Amino acid sequence: MKTKRIIFFLALPLICFGLYALICIGYAKLTYFQPAEKIILSTKPENGPLTDSVFSALIWNIGYAGLGAETDFFYDGGKMMCPPQSWTEKYLMGIDGVLRSSNCDFYLLQEVDRDSKRSYSIDQVEEILKDKALIKNFAVNYKVNYIPMPWTEPMGKVLGGLMTMSEYTPNQSIRFQLPGEFGFPKQLFFLRRCLLVNRYALQNGHELVIINVHNSAYDETGKLKRAEMEYLKKMLELEYSQGNYIVVGGDWNQCPPGFAYDALSKGKEGDYVQTNVDSNYMPGWQWVSDRDFATNRKNNKAYNPKTTFTTLIDFYLLSPNISVQNIRGIPTEFAYSDHQPVKLDFKLIQ
Repeated sequence: MKTKRIIFFLALPLICFGLYALICIGYAKLTYFQPAEKIILSTKPENGPLTDSVFSALIWNIGYAGLGAETDFFYDGGKMMCPPQSWTEKYLMGIDGVLRSSNCDFYLLQEVDRDSKRSYSIDQVEEILKDKALIKNFAVNYKVNYIPMPWTEPMGKVLGGLMTMSEYTPNQSIRFQLPGEFGFPKQLFFLRRCLLVNRYALQNGHELVIINVHNSAYDETGKLKRAEMEYLKKMLELEYSQGNYIVVGGDWNQCPPGFAYDALSKGKEGDYVQTNVDSNYMPGWQWVSDRDFATNRKNNKAYNPKTTFTTLIDFYLLSPNISVQNIRGIPTEFAYSDHQPVKLDFKLIQ
C-alpha cells in the first residue's frame, strides 16, 4: 500500500501535466481560427484613380516589436518568449521612427500585433504612425486564445497579422487564406497564413495590385510553402492577364531564385538553411532585392554583428509592366526586429 502511494505521488505531476495539455488542446480546437478563403476588409469603389506613375514601397517584418537585437527566441533555439515591456516599447518606438524617415507611398508590414500577451496587448496597428493620415488595412494571420508553449512561460493569447498602409485609399482590400497547415495538434497553435491584397484604380482603366505576403516558417519539408506559392501564382497570372500592375512584397521565408542562403554570412555561427524560390516561377517577372543586404538574422542568441548568421528572405516580385527605379535595404543593425526593412522605388510602364 505504501509503495502504491509513493508511485501515485511520483506520477501526480505527470498526470497533472497531461491533463493540462489535453485541456489546452481541447480549448484550442474549440476556438480554432477558421477564416473564409476570401474576406473583403474594405471597399471604396468611388475612389478616383491614382494620377502618378512613380511610387515607393517598404517591406518589413517588425517581429511584433518583440525581437530586437538584445533578444533570442525559443522557437529558434533561444530561451526567451517575450522581452520586458520596456524593450517592446523601445522597439516599437524605433520601428515607428524608421518608418517615418523612409517616407514611402506604401508600407507592407508583417507580424503586427493587435492584442497579444507577448507584446503587452499594445495595439500596434493604432500606434504605428498614429498621427499620420494613412489608410491602414489589417489581415489577421495569427489568432490563438491561449498558447501553452513554452511550458514554463506560456505565450498565451496572440492576435496579429499583416498590415498595409498608404496615403492612398484602396478601392478594395481583401484577405485571402493560403492553403495548407501543420498536422494536429501543432496546427492549433500556429499561424493561418494569408495574403493581404490592396487594389488601386489607375487612369488607364487597369489597377495597381499591392500584395503583402508572409510565407510559412518552420516548414521543414517545404510542403506548405509550395502550396502557398502555387496559390499565389494562379492569382498573379489572373491579375496580369487582366492588364493589372502587381507588386508582391514581404517576408517569403525563402531566398530569391539563385541566391545562396549563406552568401552574406559564410562561417558565422547559427547557420540555418533556407530554400530558394523556384527559378522557373513566374517567367518574365522580376525578383527584386538588395542582394548585398541581410534582411533576417538567426534568433538563437542576441544579435552580434561579428558572429550572428544572417540571410536574405525579404524582397519583391514585380509584374513585367513595372520598372525598378531603385532598391535598397535600410540598415538598422536588427535593433528593433529580427528583420531589416527594404525600400523599393518603382514605375508603372503605361
